[in-house]
Amino acid sequence: MLDFTFTDEQELFRKTLREFCQKKIAPVLRDMEEKKRIPIEVIRGMAELGLMGITASPEFGGAGADPILAGIAGEEIGRADITCATAVFYLVPASWGHILNTYGDRETKQKVFPSLCKGRSFLGIATTEPEAGSDLANMKTVAKRVGDEYVINGEKMYISGVREVVEQLEEGGGFLTLVKTAPEKGTRGMSFLYVPLKGISGISHTVLEEMGRRGISTGGFKMDNVRVPASNLVGEENRGFYIAMEGFDYARAVISVVCAGAAMSALEQGMEYIKQRKAFGQPIGRYEGIQFKLAENYSKIDAARLLGYRALWMLGKEIREKKYSRFEVSKAIAEAKMLAPQWAFETLNDVLQWYGAYGYTTECPIEAGLRGARSYMWAEGSNEIMKIIVARELLGKEFVAYR
Repeated sequence: MLDFTFTDEQELFRKTLREFCQKKIAPVLRDMEEKKRIPIEVIRGMAELGLMGITASPEFGGAGADPILAGIAGEEIGRADITCATAVFYLVPASWGHILNTYGDRETKQKVFPSLCKGRSFLGIATTEPEAGSDLANMKTVAKRVGDEYVINGEKMYISGVREVVEQLEEGGGFLTLVKTAPEKGTRGMSFLYVPLKGISGISHTVLEEMGRRGISTGGFKMDNVRVPASNLVGEENRGFYIAMEGFDYARAVISVVCAGAAMSALEQGMEYIKQRKAFGQPIGRYEGIQFKLAENYSKIDAARLLGYRALWMLGKEIREKKYSRFEVSKAIAEAKMLAPQWAFETLNDVLQWYGAYGYTTECPIEAGLRGARSYMWAEGSNEIMKIIVARELLGKEFVAYR
């Protein structure tokens, strides 16, 4: 039998978090867009609720949350901030914090988690390069073991949180950075290293102007003979690609419910609007052209949300009980990640249409959400990659064309 209910603890967490998000995050969205940063008061409040480093072990200051609880937090943040900026600031450390917590050296976890959990630093992910996104085998960043250190050379680009680490947060933070430690082995020769950006020689950074989710920065950093301790290795050497895939799965699952939360919030705002706005003498919500779009979009977002929570549930079962295989979980997550951003974007676009010409102004509360949702069609794996994963698991690996 199926049970779609949350536990009392999960419902209490949701209620507490919703109150915080609606009181502290929702009112400052326009300010975040204009100033291009999340207010430090919001970050501190999230930390006090245990959201920063939510998946880290309690011994390092985290909440030790499972994927369902991490997803509930993502959904509620998405509901409050449909621009998706705060959701990115949350879900990246949540997802990749799980990876560091699982595979990282105790010394590195002790360096990273306490300040992250207090909202004084950021933990990000750096795999993408100027010429290597989905095709990670084509990346050029290399690291060489020299004694008790790794020496890194290369560049990462389109990375979330660069400005926050370098300029905003007191203790900075760093990135789980994918490098080649045995270039001749392709993806079997990649490793994960934690690379801090503050107080380290050989790092230079840049910040890009993005179309949406302007409250959190996107940028890149170059590494010129950057040295990090060998203890910053996350997992085994040359196993980084496989560990990265686990991290991407966690992030993709959370993204699916973030998108559902943002789209449902937009629908709720839109429903209130179509009850009030009149055309030809009556509220436009009485017209079937509006009602049919509402019904279609509501059903799609409801379905996307359920797919997302199923994926998070399966992920939790894999982590704790090994109930599902890695590939079964990846397929379920890819289904949710493939549909949720697309349906969220379409929903936001339809809601924007209800607002008429006002919807095309920056004063409309929906337009920033439309720009933000669009980013999730690339973030943590493009829609096309999600389709490849699902088809691979349906047909078999021998049908993957690029091998």
